[in-house]
Amino acid sequence: MGMDNMFSVFDISGSGLSAERVRMNVIANNIANANATDTPEGGPYRKEQVEFSSLLSKTMKNSGIKGAERLGGVKVQQIVKSTEPFNKVYIPGHPKADAKGFVDMPNVSVMMEMVDLVTASRAYEANLAVINSSKDMNNKALSILGK
Repeated sequence: MGMDNMFSVFDISGSGLSAERVRMNVIANNIANANATDTPEGGPYRKEQVEFSSLLSKTMKNSGIKGAERLGGVKVQQIVKSTEPFNKVYIPGHPKADAKGFVDMPNVSVMMEMVDLVTASRAYEANLAVINSSKDMNNKALSILGK
């Protein structure tokens, strides 16, 4: 494994850590606003979702394949608002209730957000495990070279 490959492991896993951190922050924001019926944009809060895209990087010069690319990690492409309809809840007397007593509530399912949060947390842990394993392998390789 060349030095380029050794550091690319850290770059790829590091990009995964950063992307999953953003995803967890967006999920936490969704949960925090699960009951917000009024936003600065007007209307109830709309659930946000993170879209990832893969990063490609040029292969090593010695690969022999001109212009070839390899996976170089992941990045947050954008954070988009959900287009799902709002949840209608019967709350007569609520300041935002319509004539029939229904209130448009955010399109956030706290249960689904918790599932997404666990998934993001596990992906974060997996990237961290890759970094730690790589670091241990590199330390062992260096100790062998030092003998």
